[in-house]
Amino acid sequence: MPSRLKDIPFVIVVCVFIVLIITCESITGATTSSSRLETKHALDAVITYSAGCCDGYTLLNRYTTTVLIDMNGAIIHDWPSHFPQPAKMLPGGFLIAGDKFRYIGISCGDFTYLNEYDWNGSIIWSYHSWENGRARQHHDFEREGNPVGYYAPGQEFLPQGKTLILAHHTIRNTSISRRLLKDDVIYEVDWNGSPTGFTWSTCEHFNQLGFNKETKHGMYVNPGLLGDGDIFHTNSLCVLGLNKWYSMDPVTYACFNPQNLIISQRHTNIVAIISRDTGDIVWKIGPDYTKDTPEGRSLGQLIGLHHAHIIPQGLPGEGNILLFDNGGWSSYGYFGMPRYIRLTSRVIEFNPMTLDIVWEYHHYSNRLWFPRSGEDHRFYSSVMCSAQRLPNGNTLITEGTNARVFEVTNTSQIVWEYVAPTRIQQLYRAYRVPPEWVPGNPSGYAFWEEVGTS
Repeated sequence: MPSRLKDIPFVIVVCVFIVLIITCESITGATTSSSRLETKHALDAVITYSAGCCDGYTLLNRYTTTVLIDMNGAIIHDWPSHFPQPAKMLPGGFLIAGDKFRYIGISCGDFTYLNEYDWNGSIIWSYHSWENGRARQHHDFEREGNPVGYYAPGQEFLPQGKTLILAHHTIRNTSISRRLLKDDVIYEVDWNGSPTGFTWSTCEHFNQLGFNKETKHGMYVNPGLLGDGDIFHTNSLCVLGLNKWYSMDPVTYACFNPQNLIISQRHTNIVAIISRDTGDIVWKIGPDYTKDTPEGRSLGQLIGLHHAHIIPQGLPGEGNILLFDNGGWSSYGYFGMPRYIRLTSRVIEFNPMTLDIVWEYHHYSNRLWFPRSGEDHRFYSSVMCSAQRLPNGNTLITEGTNARVFEVTNTSQIVWEYVAPTRIQQLYRAYRVPPEWVPGNPSGYAFWEEVGTS
């Protein structure tokens, strides 16, 4: 029997498993408890808005458009796009986002172009020459001078800086898998679209990732958990940027060199720091979170995480790592089936040296496997999502599959909440944008640089 036919029953089992998980997720509903705070009906959504917010504008990465809303939900501006991964705003109202998305598997795809737009929507920069006339950008990128993709005090933004791009590169490596692989690579181009010479391949550093025999076998037979070759599913890329560790002692904390990169991988549960100089992985948690590992004892099991980054210097919690621990399914069992399943999400902030959790947001009081109609919303999104530390110490959280964005205090009180008008409208990420970045500041909010941090 041809090998392709032999794989059919296995693929069917995996697909049925994933459908069941997604179904469980979809029945949770997107209702919110209206007793918490006053709820206002805005132009585009339902908004919860109370004292204690970090006033600014919120950039929403939606399926068909990228929109900028004010604190009351009024749409200030929009840019046509096809589900950017992600769209990021820069000072002056400029926007960077992918264009011409192409699916290349059941669970992944990439963009032909990475473009920068001015406030009027005109393209002022574009790149598409990585592989066969395509940028192949997916999930993330970083523009020089804006290390984590959002506001931090004192950042020296470079209007025509270099751009780091997370992309796919299709390869065959039979020592890793029997199938074609979508290797996650990082490359850098300058404003003129010329390569700077920096590239990094995950597959080339496979042996530094710490996989055991069982995981390697699962990857070999079923890379991507759906057999589509998306073996790692790297979903975030950030430059470390200025941080307290390197400032305290650049020798002891050499791994936190501001030029180094931090990535997170959904399928492997890994967070890793990459040396910009050598390409080596110089700091890592995962893939193993058992109780006999430091990360397992301190953090518990991470599953399908997204948006791991170091909180920038000048913001509350600076130097800690902030990430969205999705839950869902991830990691590789021996036969390539997911090893871990959890149907709740959490956001954690932890010290990268001790691995102690400093702050955590969860909703365990509503931890239900099959919530009934009318019950409180269960905090859960198996894919997408992000978390952003704000200047006042609050955290902006994107709950992607429920198209929900909310701002919480350090005591986990929700002080601002946005829920899109339809469940179909998923959100990849949301970013709170400082008023001084928006031309004209139409809602008249106080500039963050003038207000300072908490």
